Amino acid sequence: MAASRPLPVTQGLPTLRAKLQELLRFLREALPISSAHTVDFYTESVWEKLVDLPPETVLAALRRPAAAAAAEAQPSEARPLMEAERGSGITDFPKIFCETSQKLVNVEAFALAAKYYSIQNLGICTPFEQLLVALQGNQKQKIDENMKPDEFMNLKKSHEVQAMSELISSIADYCGIKQIIDLGSGKGYLSSFLSLKYKLNVYGIDSSNTNTHGAEERNKKLKKHWKVYHRRSKLDVNEVALQMAEERKVQDEIKCKADIEGVCNNSTTNQEKLSTSDFLPDFSGSVISNIRRQMENLHVYSHQEENLCFENTFSLRDLLPINAIEPASSCQIPKRKMSEANKKRRKMISKSNESNIYSPLTSFITADSELHDIIKDLEDCLMVGLHTCGDLAPNTLRIFTSKSEIKGVCSVGCCYHLLSEEFENPQKEYTQEKWGFPMCHYLKEERWFCGRNARMSACLALERVAVGQGLPTESLFYRAVLQDIIKDCYGITKCDRHVGKIYAKSSSFLDYVKKSLKKLGLDESKLPEKTIMDYYEKYKPRMNELEAFNMLKVVLAPCIETLILLDRLCYLKEQDDIAWSALVKLFDPVKSPRCYAIIALKKQQ
Repeated sequence: MAASRPLPVTQGLPTLRAKLQELLRFLREALPISSAHTVDFYTESVWEKLVDLPPETVLAALRRPAAAAAAEAQPSEARPLMEAERGSGITDFPKIFCETSQKLVNVEAFALAAKYYSIQNLGICTPFEQLLVALQGNQKQKIDENMKPDEFMNLKKSHEVQAMSELISSIADYCGIKQIIDLGSGKGYLSSFLSLKYKLNVYGIDSSNTNTHGAEERNKKLKKHWKVYHRRSKLDVNEVALQMAEERKVQDEIKCKADIEGVCNNSTTNQEKLSTSDFLPDFSGSVISNIRRQMENLHVYSHQEENLCFENTFSLRDLLPINAIEPASSCQIPKRKMSEANKKRRKMISKSNESNIYSPLTSFITADSELHDIIKDLEDCLMVGLHTCGDLAPNTLRIFTSKSEIKGVCSVGCCYHLLSEEFENPQKEYTQEKWGFPMCHYLKEERWFCGRNARMSACLALERVAVGQGLPTESLFYRAVLQDIIKDCYGITKCDRHVGKIYAKSSSFLDYVKKSLKKLGLDESKLPEKTIMDYYEKYKPRMNELEAFNMLKVVLAPCIETLILLDRLCYLKEQDDIAWSALVKLFDPVKSPRCYAIIALKKQQ
């Protein structure tokens, strides 16, 4: 680690483990709500099994502000609910679930408990701005402000790439590292931005050859756009410098003629005493200083760029007055050939300066992947991942802890429903040794698992949580009723095939059912239209049950994410060679719901 500046203090493993224990106490009772599949909502009588309240009561409570709900509670319940709303550390909530039936009986307490156990309320996050200040110290990053990523990607991706690239660049500077490994690089937006804007040497690794090829082509286009931005920033500088050079050439040409006439009238001795400074009395002073002053005023960012500006507009020969240089000797290169040589030299310099510091690679990464086999010039580096899918996020952390060359990690995971869980199906035999969840010792000892439905609900609901919406009730209602039709009319209780996005292509429930049955390979002709509509009319009055239940799942969703991220953070805290690790809210959750980054740095060797 190059820098010695202290990083923000984070909570230690004992504190995090205590919070994890509290979260599990709540989830042991609440998890059945997240684990229930809305497809089976009517066929499995989910509402009757899990909720002991009218759906109207649940909807009314969840639509009220949490503080108002706490204030309206009974006197015996009011204090802990209000303290939970303030995040005061109270975990003794009023009875949320019935002790005998395990059904939900207090929706206000349920909502406040879910809020209490969210990431933000638990106080386990390190503020993004605080971390940046600690990493950067008094130094200001040398970046090109002309680059506007929202011209090359959508607003969501632009927001993510700008925030994460600034953080990664700051960590790289802090550690004195230039090489970045971007796992699950996808279309290469983050990799391209890190290489072009921050001059980092980036290897983008993705399992899809299509993504890798697409990223390579996209990076070429980004480079062209990048050149345009640089050309615009230098345009005024070049015009000023060229104009000054031309004016100076005319002035020196006139002055030179007068000087030569005076020289011819002097003696040979005096002629020998003449020097270049007599021909160019103020060349190195006024002209160059004026040009440089103009360049500074026009925000030329680096000495290298100044040189490129001069190369592209004029040479030193152009600034010198006529006759200031000796007549061409036999070994001097003709003007035409000199011009070609300069072109060739500039081309070589340009090629050198624009070397491909972003290299897309295709490889399927696991926890046991050997990076030396993929990257031949592997050196001390940072490993990063923007929305690494499923097991790739935990595997990123495992690779980081096992490879000495990787000095830091910055990982934002997603697609929790694709995580593999070690204890989800204990009766099945697996050859897999490293699982996506759990990672830390405590959850492994507890043999904890969430289940795919719970992980799916967390993943899908986050966007709705961010903007305060529920799930699309009608499409889920159609699917739940369809499942009951399939069960009663075709005798199929479990269907492995998915209907997909037929709802968006359907004009009515009747149309939806017919298209769905056809896609599932079931004979829709044996099912009269009246029968289909009878099912619709039967369940339509109970649509509010499904809406209320999905709102409960939405409320609980952040707790599932908290569990997954706490598991990863505790895993890092358990490692002996890690100097610092934290959970950081990196993005605006409205723009990017999967907004939390796991960050860690190894101890200095």
